[in-house]
Amino acid sequence: MARVGMTAERLTTAAAELADEVGFENVTVSALARRFGVKDASLYSHIRNAQELRVRVALLALAELADRAADAVAGRSGKQALVAFANAYRDYAKRHPGRYAAGQLRLDAETAAASAGRRHTEMTRAILRGYEVPESEQVHAVRLLHSAFHGYVSLERSGGFDHSGEIESSWDRLLDVLDTTLRHWPT
Repeated sequence: MARVGMTAERLTTAAAELADEVGFENVTVSALARRFGVKDASLYSHIRNAQELRVRVALLALAELADRAADAVAGRSGKQALVAFANAYRDYAKRHPGRYAAGQLRLDAETAAASAGRRHTEMTRAILRGYEVPESEQVHAVRLLHSAFHGYVSLERSGGFDHSGEIESSWDRLLDVLDTTLRHWPT
């Protein structure tokens, strides 16, 4: 029998919060059951298994980040849009490290196509149109931007920049370099 008030959505939100607290890799059905004070079996009437729970957290993270990025870039173009998008991405990773990690989960093709991941790509392509990057080159530019953002955020989160200061200056410089690159995209 389903526990009153327990839903798949509520479990997903709780799992996302748990991911931010203990790391996405430590989110298990058992850990989530302990959070609710129930036995593991009680959760299986709402989720099929741990993999479904992980996918649900990934989808939540992708949607949250897409919403934040969309709000940040609204009404902006060019470098202002690029910086707003990048800062939304980085801020989300800092505030929600477990959810950010979940957003990197490899999804099957059908789930990925239906996810907010597509919105991320569409927003990035909209930014690129402001730079007049040819459509035939946009896939490469999208990959460049996402690689740069993810790489920087991942290194920052793992302490890769702790040996030297000026982390904010380096972030600003990265965005300046990306802006310059996009304005002079090779054709």
